Amino acid sequence: MDILIVKLSSLGDIICTLPAVSDACAAHTTIKFDWVVEENFTEIPKLHAGVNQVIPIALRRWRKKLLHGSVAREIHCFIKTLRKRKYDIIIDPQGLLKSAIVTTIARGNSYGFNSKSIREPLAAYFYNRTFSISKTMHTVERMRTLFAKALDYQYHCTLPSYGLESHEIKDVSSFREKYIVFAHGSSRSNKCWPLNKWIELSHLAKTAGFIIMLPWGNEEELSRANTIAKATDNCQILPSLSLRAIASILLQAQGVVAVDTGLGHLAAALTIPAISLYGPTNPKLAGTHGKNQYHLVDMNNLEAKIVWQKLCYAMKSENIS
Repeated sequence: MDILIVKLSSLGDIICTLPAVSDACAAHTTIKFDWVVEENFTEIPKLHAGVNQVIPIALRRWRKKLLHGSVAREIHCFIKTLRKRKYDIIIDPQGLLKSAIVTTIARGNSYGFNSKSIREPLAAYFYNRTFSISKTMHTVERMRTLFAKALDYQYHCTLPSYGLESHEIKDVSSFREKYIVFAHGSSRSNKCWPLNKWIELSHLAKTAGFIIMLPWGNEEELSRANTIAKATDNCQILPSLSLRAIASILLQAQGVVAVDTGLGHLAAALTIPAISLYGPTNPKLAGTHGKNQYHLVDMNNLEAKIVWQKLCYAMKSENIS
């Protein structure tokens, strides 16, 4: 059975879809998934053994240069690639107009959320078949339920398996010290934790003998990482890395402290002990999900010592102070 997934972005949303892929592969041993995803995130679906082909799309880049000739050629090539195969079922777990339109370009019957269950109700009218799935469920469980209904198997609410193949994650780390990763960057400023609290947390980690690894994805995040690193001598700013390389760093970490960001979900997928800090996001609906994952809310009022104590608990450490 050939299935196409249309889940374009973002990193956290893509990762939250992986357990549904694992469920489906367990229910149907002959199933093969292709996946349409934004070009910056292609590495993640490739790490799941159930994904056969990843088809990159570049909507974020194309819309900035729609009149450029090279963009027209890229779009033509994308459409040609997408239509090479007729799929038994096309599943759109994104629920947006842009993803729904992609399902109409692909060949096959498309399935998705109905108009009362979806993020953009108009998108539901593009599907051949829709399903009602409660918005009060966690997004991981919504994805798992959608796939079970679309592919006609029984859904069991078990601990999610993200299916990331650890042996496929290239080891780029030469670190021998024990370390913690601070996933400090987010796409929205109101999801960020104050700088002084990151600095205080890094001092607590230093006292306990931990190195801090600071990833970054843009100039603003690099500036924040530099400020944290200058305040204490146990921080190391990572170079610009691919998602696969960052996964390697996370895989060997003792623990992770994250704001509401895709790297927090990646840590969850790798079952790394992690504390995620939330402000406007409701973690019951869209928080990190799985083994060794802990949430702290009202982030702006959270003290670094509380975060450190919770992280130590998650790591089953005796370094609680």
